[in-house]
Amino acid sequence: MSLSYVVREAADPADREACFAVRKEVFVAEQGVPEDIEYDAYDAGAVHVLAVREDGVPLGTGRLLHGEAAAAKNGGDPGTGALGRLAVTRRARGLGVGAALVRAVEEAARARGLTAVDLHAQTHALGFYERLGYTAYGPEFPDAGIPHRAMRRVL
Repeated sequence: MSLSYVVREAADPADREACFAVRKEVFVAEQGVPEDIEYDAYDAGAVHVLAVREDGVPLGTGRLLHGEAAAAKNGGDPGTGALGRLAVTRRARGLGVGAALVRAVEEAARARGLTAVDLHAQTHALGFYERLGYTAYGPEFPDAGIPHRAMRRVL
């Protein structure tokens, strides 16, 4: 099945709400992440990317933290961004939406002068990120009760 969609940086409050709606569907409803920890203070200053069908239906989202917010997440390296909250709706999985979102976050990172991107991957998704050039490091750790590993890709 092919799917026609575009990926863009969230440009306005409606785009941002669409990003949050996808996160609620995937993380809160599907994975059981408590809603009060899904949304955080980092959302306000993050770059959010959004995948939407031609008819405007949201398919996926991700966010890039940069500057002080990213440094707080990645051990203090201001040249490294933090990719997070990558979520693709069930109906759009396996169609390339997730990879397109990761590439959009990487482009946003490059545009801001960053030289690498870190992320915390759910362990079941390690292979997905490895295929996109990310390398796992450090031990497995829980986040919202879900096993994760840190990963990095130099841009």
